Amino acid sequence: MSASSGWEKSLESLDMSERATLLGTSLSRRFTKLPLWLSHPANIGGFYGVLVSIAILLPYKFAQSGSGWVSGWIFHSALLVATCLLLGFVSIILVSVFKRFPVSPPRAILYPMPFIGFALLTIDRTDMMAIPSLISWFLLLLPGPMYVHLSWAPRWRLLCMIEDGKDPFMGMTNIEDEPKHAESMVGQDKEMLEVVDSFDEFEEE
Repeated sequence: MSASSGWEKSLESLDMSERATLLGTSLSRRFTKLPLWLSHPANIGGFYGVLVSIAILLPYKFAQSGSGWVSGWIFHSALLVATCLLLGFVSIILVSVFKRFPVSPPRAILYPMPFIGFALLTIDRTDMMAIPSLISWFLLLLPGPMYVHLSWAPRWRLLCMIEDGKDPFMGMTNIEDEPKHAESMVGQDKEMLEVVDSFDEFEEE
């Protein structure tokens, strides 16, 4: 049985807001189609480290003639992947302790950071300008672990709970109950009640 078909059965009893919390945006939805053991936050973090390692291959190659650059690239790539793996483990431990729900990472800030870090690393490795390596590596490293910590690790915990037959949303207010709550608040205001009824009809369609 594929991962996606199994999740379709598990998600049938959840409302739209709960499904959105579990599935997230396009990137997280891709990860939810993987088996849970493969989509572990540490594996996702390590995968990000591999992607960055491949990206920095050219700056290392063109910065040094001969084959001496290979050892430096392998060493730094191994450190990068190991760091991302470790941070993924730390994230799932913290999420398991504090039971935090996923939040959207600041995409406008995180998404450009790898490209900026790559550009700065290229400039530094090709001796065009001396740039502190700490800045370049910080910009390259931060986005992946930050996404894992804020978004994927909490989401993976919820998916594991559903896999184990637990309801991660137990005790939380269901969004489908909000129109009824709104009706009790507006009382006998006919215009407001019409708005509430229209909302109910829209949801049922």
